[in-house]
Amino acid sequence: MAHKVVLEGGPDELPERIVTVETPGEDVKIPYLGGYEHYRETERRDDTAEGTLRVYEWWERTEIAG
Repeated sequence: MAHKVVLEGGPDELPERIVTVETPGEDVKIPYLGGYEHYRETERRDDTAEGTLRVYEWWERTEIAG
């Protein structure tokens, strides 16, 4: 079952801040501008228009090899 989470930090221009994850607790990897933005689960929750969601915090960017 998929769960929605809130992404915090990373690029200001990231198009989506609420995303769906298949397995809660696993890191989230978002493709963005020739790389990936990586987010990790926190213990925090945020009240959003879509309900109270777990917050995932940005921790690194990796480039796509090419």
